[in-house]
Amino acid sequence: MSPAGPSSSAPRAPRQILVACAVPWDEREAFLEELFREQVRRAAADGFRHLYVFGTAGEGYAVDTARFRAVVAAFVDEAHRNAATAQVGVIGMSVPAIVERIRIAHHLGARSFQISLPPWGRCSDDDLLRFFDEVCGTFTDSTFLHYNVGRTGRMLGAADYRRIVPRVPNLIATKVATGSAAVAVELMLHVPELAHHFDVDLFPTAALAGPASLLASYAPLSPRQCHAVFDAAVAGDEATLARVGHGFLTLGDALWRIPAPGPHMDGAYDKLMVRIGSLPDFPLRLLSPYQGFTEEDADACRRLMEERFPDWLPG
Repeated sequence: MSPAGPSSSAPRAPRQILVACAVPWDEREAFLEELFREQVRRAAADGFRHLYVFGTAGEGYAVDTARFRAVVAAFVDEAHRNAATAQVGVIGMSVPAIVERIRIAHHLGARSFQISLPPWGRCSDDDLLRFFDEVCGTFTDSTFLHYNVGRTGRMLGAADYRRIVPRVPNLIATKVATGSAAVAVELMLHVPELAHHFDVDLFPTAALAGPASLLASYAPLSPRQCHAVFDAAVAGDEATLARVGHGFLTLGDALWRIPAPGPHMDGAYDKLMVRIGSLPDFPLRLLSPYQGFTEEDADACRRLMEERFPDWLPG
């Protein structure tokens, strides 16, 4: 059930554009550090100052501790060299496992973290409070974004966050990649303390309800349009917001009909966009056992972009 009325509390974080960095692996699944650093530099050069690694798209569910440590060290260093915020995602099966990974990243200089609920069993209402109390409360000098994702077995709504927000002051944001427009509007109206990040399908509607933040999944492929849709929202330019938002939907409908059908993990799509957009040498492979898209898929998608959407490719 929705809260009785909108909250008037001040936001804990400014609205922003949040961009994921995918992780490149060679044929032996070793980390390609220099190519990864180039991706971070490219994102910063495209004007994106809030970067993260190790959500689903960054294969945060798949990495062992050695890979986690190596990627985070390179990510934090390169992001800070380029005046960008380095947010580290942590996906784990329990609070101790999640806290252990956060501690490693914290030691490497990270102070911004993206967390999701443990996915093995659905958290109860009491489990939710314990999770946020223990994870966020262990690192009081850091800030946290909750990755609100259905893979965990429980998507949180406004009523859930209304219970959590007063007791967890360093929870400052959410990431909502899926869901309905009604849920997006409810979050904007009833939990304004948090910066809610929506992907391009939900962002225009959410932005009409309040200062929504953008989860720019298309940033490696179409950076100018990501800035355009966000800037239109900030300016209150509803016509441009609708036009560019519709453009993203049209692009997605055409583009994702091209590759061989999945299922594919989110990282397959992100790596494909990096490959056909900003970094043509970026490998498509995912860590075992998951399959990425093929070289033929990438070539066909690039042709589509060049033929039908040339203005949406990076300049």
